[in-house]
Amino acid sequence: MSPQKVALITGAGKERVGWHVAAALGERGYRLAIHYNSSAAEAEQTVADFTARGWTARAFAADLTQEDATRQMTADVLAHYGRIDALVTCAAIWQRKRLEDVTANDVLTHFKVNTLGTFLCAQHVGLAMVGQESGGAIVTIGDWAEVRPYLDYAAYFPSKGGVTALTRALAVELAARNPRVRVNGILPGPVMLPPDLPPEEREEAIAGTLVRSEGNPRHIALAVLHFLENDFITGVCLPVDGGRTIAG
Repeated sequence: MSPQKVALITGAGKERVGWHVAAALGERGYRLAIHYNSSAAEAEQTVADFTARGWTARAFAADLTQEDATRQMTADVLAHYGRIDALVTCAAIWQRKRLEDVTANDVLTHFKVNTLGTFLCAQHVGLAMVGQESGGAIVTIGDWAEVRPYLDYAAYFPSKGGVTALTRALAVELAARNPRVRVNGILPGPVMLPPDLPPEEREEAIAGTLVRSEGNPRHIALAVLHFLENDFITGVCLPVDGGRTIAG
């Protein structure tokens, strides 16, 4: 009997997209490594909630912008579970700010968390997967609007565009070391709009989709499952946006 698979989901402590991805993987029988940075109480509550559902889960802390911390977290997950079969990089930040107010530090902070953090985690976990005969699958999380950016997020979108580039680069790098390691990306659309978003902006976001509806984190989770289960897809970045990328 093959061992039960293990999934590491970053940014899954709080009940946002990563939490829902983790829940979907728990439903599929994965043992869960729940990453958090500063949300220790929320992460422990998530572990308690998932354990109550009969799933195996444990929280792991790391500042993913720090190479040593990311390496140590990877080692800790491997020491506890013995393997990592799936990595989903949901940890991210976004800050709304007028271009006139954006500072160099704003740009660097977004790149450190969104781009560097994703890279370091995928690098260290990916290289661990290389050493597994069964390989593994990595799913990164970008943003559909990198191709059609909207106002007031000039520091955020370049950092998410970097996620698309690193997804393809790591797909090539890791496959060269073990063809069973795959890397794909998801580019979410309006799936979890901020609760303080003005009603007119919310309506505009929904009207901008072809399906004329707001998505939800479950749509992202379903796309993650597709990438994990289809072993003939790698290096792909898939918009999950209700058609907003191509809508006029």
